[in-house]
Amino acid sequence: MAELPDTSESLDIIALGEAMVEFNQARSDDERTYLQGFGGDTSNALIAAVRQGARGGYITRLGDDEFGRMCLQLWRDENVDTRGVTIDPAAPTGVYFVQHGKQGHVFSYLRAGSAASRMQPSDVPADLIARARFLHVSGISQAISASATDTVFHALSLAREANVTVAYDPNLRLKLWPLARARAIILATLPLADYFLPSYDDVRLLCGREEPEDVLAWCHAQGARKVALKMGERGAWVSDGGDVQRIAAHRVEALDATGAGDCFDGTLLARLVQGDDLATAASWANAAAALTTTGYGAVAPLPTRERVARFLAEIAGRGLAA
Repeated sequence: MAELPDTSESLDIIALGEAMVEFNQARSDDERTYLQGFGGDTSNALIAAVRQGARGGYITRLGDDEFGRMCLQLWRDENVDTRGVTIDPAAPTGVYFVQHGKQGHVFSYLRAGSAASRMQPSDVPADLIARARFLHVSGISQAISASATDTVFHALSLAREANVTVAYDPNLRLKLWPLARARAIILATLPLADYFLPSYDDVRLLCGREEPEDVLAWCHAQGARKVALKMGERGAWVSDGGDVQRIAAHRVEALDATGAGDCFDGTLLARLVQGDDLATAASWANAAAALTTTGYGAVAPLPTRERVARFLAEIAGRGLAA
């Protein structure tokens, strides 16, 4: 385990998943130059939450390699609790590349047999989960291996036993698993979550519906309690099964959408921790996600709480001026 000084303080958010080192194409007209960064959906979300003022910890496996040490240093720099990190000397830390073109960003992964894919239920520290207010997991964490799937379900069981609130983003990646298995695992997980955080494109593949209201109704019919439906440039919708609200999008000069959905997830959870209702938290998260698209990479552009506050104040000021 990677140790931090012991503390009896509770955590706001504990996340579980796979972190990777990212190489992001610097410019679409320069195919050979890449910026080194970091990725992994739940790690991104957790860092976003910490930058918004939450106290967070991460559960994963890393390789005993330079990339793994880089991830550990990132979390330490971001004030993330790393006591849930196991070092695996027999497997590498995952790596991925992002390329940009007319059709958006394209991902290429070197993650087969990664340390994180070797996660086991025994890797999950029950005490860390019990001390958290939220557990955040994703479909990617379930897709990377059968043992990782078991690990996520074990973490969910521990969270339910400890009355820890669960947030789940299905984050469907069909390069990792076939749609039939993805649908089966996601539908088994969805009722175990208090907050379901899908993107519109992902959940539309699962349910075959098009209108956001119909997609939300389908989510609730499958057992979702509260839903935040991320729609990218079209904003977001939130629902508690009764009240449905649309959250307007923000126009920015977008460069790279990598990690925007993860930013939304982490920021939403941080704002819920701070006492916001779901719609207010989603409005703040939508602004944070817009800001993160104005830089390259999944982690570097994640905004601080102060940056989001300034951005929203600027928008409000322009509205008053109009």
